[in-house]
Amino acid sequence: MAHEPISAPPISTPPAGEQSRDGLPLDPTLPVASLTGAQSLVRSLEAVGVEVVFGIPGGAILPAYDPLMDSPHVRHILVRHEQGAGHAAEGYAVATGKVGVCMATSGPGATNLVTPIADANMDSVPMVAITGQVGAAAIGTDAFQEADIAGITIPITKHNYLVTDPADIPRTIAEAFHLAATGRPGPVLVDVAKSALQARTSFEWPTSVDLPGYRPVVRPHGKQVKEAARLIAAAERPVFYVGGGVIKADAAPEMRALADLTGIPAVTTLMARGALPDSHPTNLGMPGMHGTVAAVAALQKSDLLITLGARFDDRVTGELSSFAPGAKVIHADIDPAEIGKNRAVDVPIVGDAKLVLAELATAVAAEFEANGRADISAWTAQTDAWRTTYPLGYTEPGDGTLSPQHVIERIGAIAGPEAVYVSGVGQHQMWSAQFVKYENPRTWLNSGGLGTMGYAVPAAMGAKVGRPDAVVWAIDGDGCFQMTNQELATCTLNGIPVKVAIINNSSLGMVRQWQTLFYSERYSNTDLHSGDHSAHSAPVPDFVKLADAYGCVGLRCERPEDVDATIRKAMEIDDVPVVIDFRVHRDAMVWPMVAAGVSNDQIQYARGLSPEWDREADSDGVSTDDPAAQKVIS
Repeated sequence: MAHEPISAPPISTPPAGEQSRDGLPLDPTLPVASLTGAQSLVRSLEAVGVEVVFGIPGGAILPAYDPLMDSPHVRHILVRHEQGAGHAAEGYAVATGKVGVCMATSGPGATNLVTPIADANMDSVPMVAITGQVGAAAIGTDAFQEADIAGITIPITKHNYLVTDPADIPRTIAEAFHLAATGRPGPVLVDVAKSALQARTSFEWPTSVDLPGYRPVVRPHGKQVKEAARLIAAAERPVFYVGGGVIKADAAPEMRALADLTGIPAVTTLMARGALPDSHPTNLGMPGMHGTVAAVAALQKSDLLITLGARFDDRVTGELSSFAPGAKVIHADIDPAEIGKNRAVDVPIVGDAKLVLAELATAVAAEFEANGRADISAWTAQTDAWRTTYPLGYTEPGDGTLSPQHVIERIGAIAGPEAVYVSGVGQHQMWSAQFVKYENPRTWLNSGGLGTMGYAVPAAMGAKVGRPDAVVWAIDGDGCFQMTNQELATCTLNGIPVKVAIINNSSLGMVRQWQTLFYSERYSNTDLHSGDHSAHSAPVPDFVKLADAYGCVGLRCERPEDVDATIRKAMEIDDVPVVIDFRVHRDAMVWPMVAAGVSNDQIQYARGLSPEWDREADSDGVSTDDPAAQKVIS
């Protein structure tokens, strides 16, 4: 399939001949006979429609920062660490669906972007990272602040470029943005030698992008769609296994239409929260290691998995050999490399999820009309029974301290489904996925594949820049927060009023949970001394004082009866960032749980408690009188 040309950006056309402060035409798509490579780079960013760049200047990239100062279209936000720039670009991209952009200098500036680049690669986030490089003549000499960032990032980018000829800059930027945004989205690195930025060149914006080796298939094959429809109509225990690709393709409306049409139970992965509203009657919640009993059970006992933009991640499947053993598999994905990678597939469908879902709905309706469908009423009754019998829940601490689940649940209830929620990684991430009700796509941001601590604050910053009218909550752990909280300075100085809820259990909470369960409560190096549990005379740091030092409003909440009032106070503040130190019970755990590497059949909904079975043969004919079978969801 041929690519459509990249069009000019959505900016107003200036009066003929009008020039910007740098003496160049305001319309960035017009050719220019003589300019520097740095000016060419900035004009290329304007031409592709970039609104904001997150970055930090340095020696090799410095030539680009001078014309950037004159750009009437591109806003630059000076972050405090390059990792923050990368995660901010990710947050902007996920919240808006646009390509996020970050910029850094050579050497350590570029290598500080490696973590967010890897994060974007794992979670299919469209991002372009622009880095300066030492002059072309010095490349390979171990020059000051030289690092082979193109070589370093080959395994974690969709593609990358090293530009040494300034004439190549417009084409390279056009290609980079096209690659980042099309097919399976992902990060693209553009490394530009300082000599190319300083040299004189001409500028001509390409009218189209021609990449002969890059032809992502977006429209599904009709024969495969019809075969999928046939399996759906014949299945007695089908399940929609909905992944983050549905959100990346902006296919939530099509997903809901197909769920309405079929009434088939659905699960939404960690990356797909909001792809189907939590309030939808078919939505069983999140599957996987900390998924709902109903979601995990439905996958395990299904006879057909209709997999849409998901990749059979180990955190969903558990022990792969025992995952959904009786199910046939339909797997639709934009990336053909994902199909069959982890699980054998009966009907592969390569294509964009939005088109796949639309065509699948048409084919399924036609199949139902022509040949009828299997009766799934017993199956939907069973999945509803699991959902009713084993709902998500938690036990309030007996000592009067704060329940972290209650805090997060109340944030979700008070801020509502139109807010954007961004989490770090760990227990608070799982509780945020479980206890906030997601009704809309692009309202839940987290680091799923890489599991990057420190993601929340800068990603929330980027999300707020992209969606300034939305309320943005960063729900962070005290460990994650201390990795990137310097970006609060960026938020304060740039008028980015995010709200940060620190779920402070004075610990690396998820690691502590594993130490409790699997290491005989030997808490090796997981005490952060950041709460009342500290052995010190005072917590280190004091998060309220830290917030104040960064120009934010700092609040603390330690009593259950103060939770709602504290959240509402934060909601009333719109002009500066707010940081709340929620001092929570340190021994709270995330349940349900499937231990790493074991079968999903061994799910526990609380410590030592697994679902009970009916004392009769299950739907696969396995007798649940067998003690071994009683450990299995039926």
